[in-house]
Amino acid sequence: MATTLSVVVLAAGGFGHALFTGLDTGLTRVDPFKDMKNRPQGGHGLNFLLVGTDERARITPEERQEWRLGGEPCHCTDTVMLVHLSEDRDRASVVSLPRDSYAEMPEHTDLTTGKIHHAHPVKLNAAYAEGGPGLTVRTVEAMTGVKIDHYLEVDFTSFMRTVDAVGGVRICTTTPMKDPFTGLDLPAGTHELNGGQALQYVRSRHVDGAADLGRMQRQQKFVAALVDRVTSGGVLLNPVRFREVATTMLNSVRADQGFGTEQLLSLAKAMRGFTPASSEFASVPLGDASFQVKGIGSTVKWDAGKAQKLFQSLREDHPLATAAAAPASPAPSASSAAPAEGAEGARPGAVTVEVAPSTVRVQVYNGTHTAGLGARTDAALRATGFDTTRDPQTRQSTHNQAGTVVAFDPHWDRSARTLAAALPGATLQPVAGQGATLQVTVGADYKGVTPVRTRTPEVGAGQGAGSSGAGTGASEAVRGDQVVCP
Repeated sequence: MATTLSVVVLAAGGFGHALFTGLDTGLTRVDPFKDMKNRPQGGHGLNFLLVGTDERARITPEERQEWRLGGEPCHCTDTVMLVHLSEDRDRASVVSLPRDSYAEMPEHTDLTTGKIHHAHPVKLNAAYAEGGPGLTVRTVEAMTGVKIDHYLEVDFTSFMRTVDAVGGVRICTTTPMKDPFTGLDLPAGTHELNGGQALQYVRSRHVDGAADLGRMQRQQKFVAALVDRVTSGGVLLNPVRFREVATTMLNSVRADQGFGTEQLLSLAKAMRGFTPASSEFASVPLGDASFQVKGIGSTVKWDAGKAQKLFQSLREDHPLATAAAAPASPAPSASSAAPAEGAEGARPGAVTVEVAPSTVRVQVYNGTHTAGLGARTDAALRATGFDTTRDPQTRQSTHNQAGTVVAFDPHWDRSARTLAAALPGATLQPVAGQGATLQVTVGADYKGVTPVRTRTPEVGAGQGAGSSGAGTGASEAVRGDQVVCP
């Protein structure tokens, strides 16, 4: 999905009309703006809705097996990104929209059944399944207030082919990444990913407890790395290679009727010199990462006020990241870090962990006879940044439990280690099938919560649910040059 941003970057080559002629003949056209009414007012700059689907009809049997692409597609959007190009074409702002976002679907006709559906609540990715590109655009415009100028859609095959065409993409990770579902298995360090490996990287949801939120961060990091490879790897300076890459991608992209050769040429003239530093990344600020809706299940609910400020910045063509922003400094040592503000019983000093506490969902249980201990622990963990349920319970089956226990699904072992680091002396207890929510049973040995912080900043960090600092200010967005490999 992220490869659609290459259209913008590749246009910076500006090789002229002769080279571009015929490049868009392979594009499959859609009309997502047909019969649309009451659309948001257009702002400054240009807005793309970039959609990645889970279509895998063109995947070969060998690729299915090697990259673990079996199973049936849901015919829905696997990834949704809103990309804003500034009016002066000096900046691209990329905002990820969680596919499980709680959305109010406008009244529409179901493309599959032909039935007329009245407005109803859904997850964002269901808009494509029910009404295709048109309903997806309508839903996103209604949620963001941002008018969409162009629509681009990519599937698994075009993603892999484009990555291979540019010669792979370099990704750096400070910790090992392993996902048994996608087959991703990267040790800590620097890696050159081919198309199939890159697809594993952007699809993985079980690397840590961040699930889809962590996956969005990796997708954004991948886009920055792709821009870096295209702008620095000779693609733009080699007309033959340029045409190969552009043809590979455009032959498998679906786009609106108004996006073609002339649009590429106009971008080419305006965007010479585009680099990773010209891009910035953010995610929609969340209010509740596990918002339960009857008949739908768990959804992701945005923080309405902060999200509105974010999209207002896009409409007004303002940067999301400050121009003077620099890569975050390394985490301070335990002796120098300050305790989390408002954390009752929090110990001085911060422990460095792998997974951001804001992405770790926690249910607290009181395993002792001490009244209110569960509520105090929940509040302390929440003040330290963990995404608690805010509904502590009492374990009726325990009898003044001596030690604190963290029960976790083995798929979320790194999140469990982060939580255990905040509860010194806690015992880790794997429970197969428990799911993404970790369970803490507080014992008599509880002495308070120790602040924790991640080793390195993630793309769009500070926007996760439960983070006391979540928001849309400039400090939460990051530039592409801050997240690519040094």
